[in-house]
Amino acid sequence: SHPELLDWLAVEFMRQGWSTKRLHRMIVLSATYRQASTVSPALLARDPENRLMARGPRVRLEAEVVRDAMLRSAGLLSLKMGGPSVYPPQPSGVTEVAYGSPRWPVSTGEDRHRRSVYTFIKRTAPFALFNTFDAPTGESCLARRDSSNTPLQALTLLNDPLLVEVAQAMGRSLAEGKGTAAERIRAAFRRCLTRSPDPAETAALEQFLERQMSRFGADAAAAAQVAGEGGAPAPERAAWTTLVRALLNLDESITKS
Repeated sequence: SHPELLDWLAVEFMRQGWSTKRLHRMIVLSATYRQASTVSPALLARDPENRLMARGPRVRLEAEVVRDAMLRSAGLLSLKMGGPSVYPPQPSGVTEVAYGSPRWPVSTGEDRHRRSVYTFIKRTAPFALFNTFDAPTGESCLARRDSSNTPLQALTLLNDPLLVEVAQAMGRSLAEGKGTAAERIRAAFRRCLTRSPDPAETAALEQFLERQMSRFGADAAAAAQVAGEGGAPAPERAAWTTLVRALLNLDESITKS
């Protein structure tokens, strides 16, 4: 639909020394690429197929980006570059049922939260989170990925060991943070969804937080199980952790829109 744009990009690609990194950077930082997917009725009637690129697409994040985005939102993502492959935590029993029962020695320290590009890929036992979110298995090259929408994806976001760590880490930082509950809710919203909540969303989450505080205040064992380790009282950490898990399970948290 835009042959002149393709010609210009081709010339820029050559002019910049055939650097794919520079080409990608130029595209993703452009105003066109960074548009939201929201559309007015008038624009939709004029350009229903978006051939004029007046709005952005609404697509689910790729599997690796889902993991990295959540680690980054909790401040856990390691930006260390290079080195051998790493073995992030995943549900127990995943590799035991694969052919040959390959070992999965879970990485510790910084390697536990390395960027997904460094995750070890075993073709007979794909990393569970990647497999759930339609990442390629490594058996062949793919020009385009499929994108499914399954209940298992929601269950993974809620129960995957690594994502539980993410929620606990962010919940702990929010529980120990300064400011009112509303201010911390807005901070959590920005970290999880990259936008501020509207007043109705803030009020709903304040009520949700109060209910969770009461629930965990009356059940110390449940609070300790949900909150994990930390400095703030377990009921408060558990309440904030539960709020974070709710935000991370929203469709908006794994969607580019």
